Amino acid sequence: MKPGHKRMSRMLGYCLTLGTADAWSGFSFVASARLSEIERAALAFSALKSLEVPHAEMTAAAAFRGAGTPLPPFLGGMEEARSWAADAGPAELKAVALAAFEALDPRDQAAFFRHISEMEVAA
Repeated sequence: MKPGHKRMSRMLGYCLTLGTADAWSGFSFVASARLSEIERAALAFSALKSLEVPHAEMTAAAAFRGAGTPLPPFLGGMEEARSWAADAGPAELKAVALAAFEALDPRDQAAFFRHISEMEVAA
């Protein structure tokens, strides 16, 4: 067994024994240093395949959680909104955009619709 793989095996044992978020975060850090990207991908794939589909989906989603809940605006809001949107995934963007639009009063909805109708939308 390669020395790096032996160290990773020991690290896995420590993480399983401790079972803390800090231990698993450390595992992630050490795996990045000791294993190749192909080895880490194979490990992740095997771990996800060992789970029932709903748990595998939740685990993958947690690993790539996107931007999370938008923060309340501090001063004006557009800078914070754009910063949040840069980190958000497509599903988050669609959900928040629709919810925000639906929360507007009818006059603001009409003004927003006029604004986006005037914009050149990339196909």
